Amino acid sequence: MFKTFSCIIIDDEEYAIGLLTESIKGLYNNIEIIGTYTSWKEGLDALRVIKADILFLDISIGGKNGMDILKVLPGHEMEIIFVTAYTEYALEAFKYSATGYIIKPVGDKELSTAVDKAIDRIKNKKNARHNTSAPVQLANSKIGIPNGKGVNYFDFNDIIYLEAVTNYTKVVTKAGELLSSNNIGKFNYLMDGLPFCNVHRSYIINLNCVVRYEAPGIIIMSNKIEIPLSRGAREDFLNRFNNIQAKLL
Repeated sequence: MFKTFSCIIIDDEEYAIGLLTESIKGLYNNIEIIGTYTSWKEGLDALRVIKADILFLDISIGGKNGMDILKVLPGHEMEIIFVTAYTEYALEAFKYSATGYIIKPVGDKELSTAVDKAIDRIKNKKNARHNTSAPVQLANSKIGIPNGKGVNYFDFNDIIYLEAVTNYTKVVTKAGELLSSNNIGKFNYLMDGLPFCNVHRSYIINLNCVVRYEAPGIIIMSNKIEIPLSRGAREDFLNRFNNIQAKLL
């Protein structure tokens, strides 16, 4: 049978590769596994010469970080699905536009969610090449937020603001609140380039969720919460907020 999509698996545990292979074959008859590698170097060498649609990548590979593979392949077009036992790398993973971040042991539901999203993205990119005049709406960017028990996924647009709580971060979304085990500094790094602004040492806000600004330093969010604006962050906030408002006019 013709396989529509191809994938590569890099994991330093052969047993884990075997389980993932069985799950993929059991769920999808249109995905071909064109290579599996237990060595960081062998995996990198393969990716330099083999073109795959999807890469299943472990975080810890023989003492090396799997993310470092992506750093030396900046122009790749693969959909990346991290499969790991570690929750604490979820934020950094999505800095690489990861399609999914699955915690071992891999469940069929989590796997199919990530793979289906990867397939949607691949199809969108292929359609874009055939019709370059049409705007392409890729799947919404999501962020994985570790909470000590696992990882919750949210669309960036659903996050209203983040608040530092000692060494943790309270993430306030349109649906509720979540306490993340990561400090606010990691979120500040992750959201660089997105419509989020670090307006205070304890707050990062979604600029699209700002209702109004009240001088000399209060920001009203869409959930009616007042966020303090520090003097040092005022110029950056006003410039970025005004730019967003101008685009809406």
